[in-house]
Amino acid sequence: MDILQAKELVIKAGKELLDAGIIVRTWGNISCRVSDTQFVITPSGRAYENLTPDEIVLVNIEDCSYEGDIKPSSEKGIHAAAYKLRPEANFVIHTHQKQASVIGALGFDINNVAEKSAAIVGNDVPLASYGLPGTGKLREGVIAAIKRTDSKAVLMAHHGALCMGKDYAEAYSVASELEAICENCLKKKYNEVTGAIVDTVDSIASYIAEKFADAKAANAAKFDVCKSERDGSVFNITSVDGDGKITRINIKTGELVAGDDYPDSAELHRTIYKKRDDVNFIVHNTSPEAMAMSVKGKTMKPLLDDFAQLCGATVRHAVFNPNSTLKSAKKVAKALKGRNAVILDNNGVLCVAGSEYDATAVEHVMEKGCKTQIGADLFGSAKPINPIETRLMRFIYLKKYSKQASK
Repeated sequence: MDILQAKELVIKAGKELLDAGIIVRTWGNISCRVSDTQFVITPSGRAYENLTPDEIVLVNIEDCSYEGDIKPSSEKGIHAAAYKLRPEANFVIHTHQKQASVIGALGFDINNVAEKSAAIVGNDVPLASYGLPGTGKLREGVIAAIKRTDSKAVLMAHHGALCMGKDYAEAYSVASELEAICENCLKKKYNEVTGAIVDTVDSIASYIAEKFADAKAANAAKFDVCKSERDGSVFNITSVDGDGKITRINIKTGELVAGDDYPDSAELHRTIYKKRDDVNFIVHNTSPEAMAMSVKGKTMKPLLDDFAQLCGATVRHAVFNPNSTLKSAKKVAKALKGRNAVILDNNGVLCVAGSEYDATAVEHVMEKGCKTQIGADLFGSAKPINPIETRLMRFIYLKKYSKQASK
């Protein structure tokens, strides 16, 4: 394929995969073969929406060398390996898609894929052993998985998935069908455990919440679900389920600056802004997955590496009591130290960051992490990533990738 044509196809694919929710933010990577010796791939840490052909990098399959100042994705070695091992593959997509990430953390291959899905992906989906992002260990794990199957998809332990196709259309179909395969895997296990049939995985979250609930955490008082944003010396807070009215509150004094409502969670937000100069936006997530984790009363350990990077090497739980606002707010802020998320007993998850864009990213990854923990509780087979590796990933992300993403 012509190099410019391949680059334009990669850009098109990035936008379409974003629209479909298969890839998010700058995560994952996309490549297209241009010859037996070269492929083009997305650059490291750049938004898919704004990519230009000049930013798509031409890479040599044999040694992953490239020319120019723009760095290709750190996972270029995985793409090169796919093109070496699968001569029929001309397009490769690496994703952090939700359902595949959940199943990939549970420690097993998917066997006996349903006939309809098998026609698209293959009869099974192998699991590649874990390695830190961008490392040779990760690449070797994927290579071993590709070699032992003819599947067009590979689950990457604690990380995501690799999807291959003869062209973009097939690779896209593989990624999309893989989500259905993984979701069906969860539903089938739920049926085996409970004897019930579910239409959505939300019902699985409800089951886990009931089965693993801690009495103290599950009975914690409910309070207003709000989002907020720092605005100089004040912050603007809005009820998520309300009429959209904004209340402005002085961060230092707690005095009402504008608006006629003072949410009972306002003191919690104010305390976080006082304690964390790096926080400018707060999101409160009460999805079924987040609520399931919030009634367990336990610290979450990363089952996914992007969880470790964006949320924290662990995410603690804490109680916010609207009847003892200042004291409990300080405890929540303490639980957030060094982290971008905290589990609020019986009230979901609070996600914080320096911007709305980053807070939303934390929320996305935290919700995916909660889904993965639900899968782990359902199957009883998952082990968290090594604590040393989670701390290393968190450190590298804070020092390097978060700055890169903000450019």
